Amino acid sequence: EVTTVRVQDPRVQNEGSWNSYVDYKIFLHTNSKAFTAKTSCVRRRYREFVWLKRQLQKNAGLVPVPDLPGKSTFFVGSTDEFIEKRRQGLQQFLEKVVQNVVLLSDSRLHLFLQSQLSVPEIEACVQGQGPQTVTEAILHYAMSNCGWAQEEESRP
Repeated sequence: EVTTVRVQDPRVQNEGSWNSYVDYKIFLHTNSKAFTAKTSCVRRRYREFVWLKRQLQKNAGLVPVPDLPGKSTFFVGSTDEFIEKRRQGLQQFLEKVVQNVVLLSDSRLHLFLQSQLSVPEIEACVQGQGPQTVTEAILHYAMSNCGWAQEEESRP
């Protein structure tokens, strides 16, 4: 079984305003039975990764959860450099997470990677309080084909 996960295409949202942030495209391609959709493409921001790491730690018991790149407020160097370092760190984090059987069993991870639900919507869905089951939410997003066409077009 192969699972490829790539964090790419960082984009600054609300540039120039006090609430600007960077989000990243997460592209997943797999033949693993653990995943509902075999390909997906979503955009997530750093604080959503922080939430995911916390949830995985809560549910993983003694299984260590990989580290995220730091949240540096005193970064020396260019913003582009910082964003690229963070992108690489987020990719390494996800690569390690999807290789871990225990972490892979967490439905929050699947919704994070394979739906565009917000963090509160993911929580509601996992607790059975959303309008859809975890599988339905992932399949609904996969059927809407949101990020897949972009990914295909941007391939060389």
